[in-house]
Amino acid sequence: MAGYFTDKRVLIIGGTGTIGTSLLKTVLKDQPQVVRIFSRDEYKQFKLQQSLSEYSERIRYLIGDVRDLDRVSRAMQDIDYVFHTAAMKHVPACEYNPFEAVQTNIIGTQNVIQASLTMGVQKTIFTSTDKSIAPTNTYGASKLMAERLISAAQNQTGPKNTIFAAVRFGNVMGSRGSVIPLFKWQIAQKHEVTVTDLSMSRFMMTLQQATDLTIQAMKYAQGGEIFVLKMPVIKLQDLVDVMIEKVSNQIGINPDKVRIKEIGLRPGEKMYEELMTAEETMHALELPDMFVIPNTFLNKKIRYADERNVEVQTYSSNHFRTVSKNELIQMLTENHLLDVLEPALRGDY
Repeated sequence: MAGYFTDKRVLIIGGTGTIGTSLLKTVLKDQPQVVRIFSRDEYKQFKLQQSLSEYSERIRYLIGDVRDLDRVSRAMQDIDYVFHTAAMKHVPACEYNPFEAVQTNIIGTQNVIQASLTMGVQKTIFTSTDKSIAPTNTYGASKLMAERLISAAQNQTGPKNTIFAAVRFGNVMGSRGSVIPLFKWQIAQKHEVTVTDLSMSRFMMTLQQATDLTIQAMKYAQGGEIFVLKMPVIKLQDLVDVMIEKVSNQIGINPDKVRIKEIGLRPGEKMYEELMTAEETMHALELPDMFVIPNTFLNKKIRYADERNVEVQTYSSNHFRTVSKNELIQMLTENHLLDVLEPALRGDY
């Protein structure tokens, strides 16, 4: 049977990132007519092109910046579906360069919205973050504003039929720049792990979960919603302990020789994260694997199969049971995140 993307034209903005690359591999399984990869990093595009050379007839690689409306519009010509995954994501980088974050995360998202409407795209899905809830940093604030732009866009489509929606991620385990590859490198190279605060907790999801949520959002979206995956809570202390034990054993060092160095919260960093505010849960819906926050400005009532109302509360990582160490080990093992690969050993991550 034909899949959702069969014979369709798909654009992945930020397509050389961790999420973008995973989306690409998933979409290719449906044999789309073409997938355009849009990013500003020519080296990453070259590496991706080499690794997926068997799909060269279906993939087009476009150099460009989401800040450039004209370039985004040209990339979107004749496109059916858009995944917008490009962003400045590193919290300290956004704190020290706040207007750069504004230009990429806010103005860039508005460019994607405008181009989607101009080019008559069917659906555009934006990837957001749990840091957009009660933000204490520039990254979270810029993503919150981008979420608002996506929701507002649904009320401003005019004669166009484009559907906009967003997905809200927790921390994606093993993604580029995340703590798991960093911890591997630190253990292998320095016999030391640097952490902000061992009492911190985070919502964490696997790369496959993040990819599946984004694909489901594309299929389910009816206009202006935010989709939030149900995901486990992990305590940083447990993650550090497991990583030290497993990685040390693989590289043949005594785990007791690996130091843990707490450095305190970085500028804008939070002890706990939230998936939804109490106000959002008042009108949110719960599905088997996710929550859906409808666009409250739309007049029509959106319905989903197997929906039910959400318990009104703040969905904070501080309010939910953290997974046990054994459960954490299972999650990491199943996703091959405990394997010490060559980059960690050669001083790269």
